Amino acid sequence: MTKLYLVPNTISEEGYALLPGYIATEIKAVRTFFVEEPKAARRLLKAFNIPLNECHFHELSEHSSPKETQEYIKIAKAQDTAIISEAGCPCIADPGTDLVFLAHQDQIEIVPLVGPSSILLALMASGLSGQNFAFNGYLPREKELKRKKIINLEERSHKEKQTQIFMEAPYRNQTMLEDILASCRNTTNLCVASDIAGPQQFIKTMSIDKWKKHLPQIDQKPTLFLIYST
Repeated sequence: MTKLYLVPNTISEEGYALLPGYIATEIKAVRTFFVEEPKAARRLLKAFNIPLNECHFHELSEHSSPKETQEYIKIAKAQDTAIISEAGCPCIADPGTDLVFLAHQDQIEIVPLVGPSSILLALMASGLSGQNFAFNGYLPREKELKRKKIINLEERSHKEKQTQIFMEAPYRNQTMLEDILASCRNTTNLCVASDIAGPQQFIKTMSIDKWKKHLPQIDQKPTLFLIYST
């Protein structure tokens, strides 16, 4: 039985030293990789002292077709392979799920490796409920639809006592923050987790009314937003 390793990548370019050393040992013999972004994968493998000239890379992204995924499964059935995200953990708000699902059907052993997940790191540091939470990915881009979604998540958080986690493209972070402040009740708690594990890491939880008095600048920085309404 062949193995499909799920390899986490560093969240920031400075974070290779934070990755568990056992990852390099686990994948030392793997030479075929399904990668979200080849450049990021090459940096990771170089840090693990895996010879890049022996490696083969196949792009696996949200644009990969079902036909491509079927071809990748044929490769994975013939040899040990690995999925590498551009940052964080494969299959968690990142590509890879379809390939892993098919691998289960073909009796390929799935080996998830421990590494950084910005979602879990933000939740851990937020002080908000880690017993009941939901990750919602990206919210609608259209302003009114986004406003309604934020209100819906706030109501859901209040009703279910559930932390609601979502994200935005870095260049729209400031607008997202302003929309949250304009849509939520003053007593709702908001955590802004920006540049996690990076040199400008900023993680802070306050009520909406306090955020309105201290607006951080978070544009162009990977950021997660967490809301919890009591």
